[in-house]
Amino acid sequence: MRSLLLTLVAFCLAFSSPAFAEDKRAANLAAADDARVAATKSADREKLAAILSDDLRYAHSSGTVDTKQSYIESLTTGRTKYVALDYEERAFTFPAPGIALMTGRVHVKVANATGEVDMMLSFLSVWREENGRWRFLAWQSCKLPAPEAAK
Repeated sequence: MRSLLLTLVAFCLAFSSPAFAEDKRAANLAAADDARVAATKSADREKLAAILSDDLRYAHSSGTVDTKQSYIESLTTGRTKYVALDYEERAFTFPAPGIALMTGRVHVKVANATGEVDMMLSFLSVWREENGRWRFLAWQSCKLPAPEAAK
């Protein structure tokens, strides 16, 4: 009986640890970000409005900076169309209560008035907990050089 009780206590402690809580937050954020990516690719105004913070600052790798309103407008009018947005790497850290940083590399194909751009980006984004929900607050990215052709 004592052995069973000790096992149960150890199990409870393992799943109430900070690492487990952080893993759960990371899983929740990954799901929220997957929903953001889907809404971005489909240009779904309602879903974008729900996931993007009202204070959004989206700094593109081109240097253009969008607000929530201008970003949604660009996507829903078709001025900008994300054809592909596929992560090669994505990680979450939690530097303060209610704040999460997402970093990584992403392969992006974007169509606009000048044609299609295919690029690999390194990025930093910020998520903030607002009224009990994670919302996308900021994005900053830079283009990575194309890999050198095999010699």
